Amino acid sequence: MTFIEGIKEKAKSNLKTIVLPEANDIRVLEAAAIVEEEGFAKIVLVGEEEKIKELAKENNINISSAKIINPAKSEKYEEYSNSLFEIRKSKGMTEEDAKKLMLDPVYYGMMMVKLEEADGLVSGALHSTADTLRPALQIIKTEPGTKLVSAFFLMCVPDCEYGENGTLLFADCGLNVNPTAEEMSEIAISSAKSFEKFVGKESKVAMLSFSTYGSAKGELVDKVVEATKLAREKAPSLKLDGEMQLDAALIPEVAELKAKGSEVAGHANTLIFPDLQSGNIGYKLVHRFAKATAYGPICQGVAKPVNDLSRGCNVEDIVGVVAITALQAQG
Repeated sequence: MTFIEGIKEKAKSNLKTIVLPEANDIRVLEAAAIVEEEGFAKIVLVGEEEKIKELAKENNINISSAKIINPAKSEKYEEYSNSLFEIRKSKGMTEEDAKKLMLDPVYYGMMMVKLEEADGLVSGALHSTADTLRPALQIIKTEPGTKLVSAFFLMCVPDCEYGENGTLLFADCGLNVNPTAEEMSEIAISSAKSFEKFVGKESKVAMLSFSTYGSAKGELVDKVVEATKLAREKAPSLKLDGEMQLDAALIPEVAELKAKGSEVAGHANTLIFPDLQSGNIGYKLVHRFAKATAYGPICQGVAKPVNDLSRGCNVEDIVGVVAITALQAQG
């Protein structure tokens, strides 16, 4: 059983309702059809019903099992608009602003999740990360006790000996542009928990750099060294090490030369990148060159499951993120 097949089986044990607000995208409709057919989540599509059904018919996509909601015609429109106004009026939002925003499928879907009429939301095939996460943070807010919202990818690499049979977590590849050492330590701790939740194996966290154990010097290296120190202080039982180069993190023979004695080096499955540039480039290199499946960006720290997609995603990617979101919603 593959990683994502295992996630789908777990999701089937307690079906959750996931909102897809980009129902004018063929990839999203195809994914919705697959999810409904495989039966691991219930789907709500948000948008103009006639246009959605016409697009599905033109492309021979069966979405008959999915629920379709048009915000402009919804009986919940006024209730949702009023709720948004109450949530955001202290930030200067007017009732008119709230009514306009509630016509937006992403905002409408977020309110469904907020008011527990749905369990999670997946967007990003057509929207930027900011356009997905801004309404999430405005409406759903952060999880209690969360110091930082971050994002990760679960990378499943075929015929790969690294990580857990080719499954690795990459963070943060979608949200925090240049995290401080403190923020990087929080990303590492959250990512370790996420890896264990979704993969079911002990996390081994590598704090990545272009330096291993002081082989290079400079401000960029110092940040990763400090982040490693902070993460160890906060989570002393966590298997975490750094700073280290990627080859030292993954390849036992290189680890023996560069980081001898490390319980993480050569066996890492959770890779923490020092900034968004390296993380985003890294995941896309693996996704394209290694023909990996990239599930994400998966958000950690939002009060309810809201997950992003790369605008370059394919149908398989969307189906996988829906499955992960459904499992998140089980708690």
